[in-house]
Amino acid sequence: MGYGDGSPWAIFKNDCHDFDHYLEQLELKAPTENRVPDSVFFLLDEGRNRLLGAVNIRHYLNDTLLQTGGHIGDGIRPSERGKGYGTEIVRLALMECKKLGIDRVLMTCDKENAASAKTIIRNGGVLENEFVNEDGETEQRYWIILA
Repeated sequence: MGYGDGSPWAIFKNDCHDFDHYLEQLELKAPTENRVPDSVFFLLDEGRNRLLGAVNIRHYLNDTLLQTGGHIGDGIRPSERGKGYGTEIVRLALMECKKLGIDRVLMTCDKENAASAKTIIRNGGVLENEFVNEDGETEQRYWIILA
């Protein structure tokens, strides 16, 4: 998944046409029945004034996120993929995870998404297992230990 595919979902959950409301609703501050508090960060190329991607960090895992989703969801604009931005946005997200006190980070991706798997592995991800999700697709679960 990636930026052009609606990932991370957190940046698409609200209508961005009312930008103040969009920013106000972007991050979940308190847990709900199915969601945990999260933080959203954007990767911006200031020289080109271009949004390159976004990352959503879940502050802890509930049962659903432990199975699929994990701590970090990220996405890079399709036209900017293959340039190392995915690896960089995950590296920066891991720094934020450390600030939140998360020392063991779970990331998941579709097995067919080799680029996401490479990004996770380049950031220290170790494959724990694969499973078939409710859509019949194979997902991979990686753990990254933060020193």
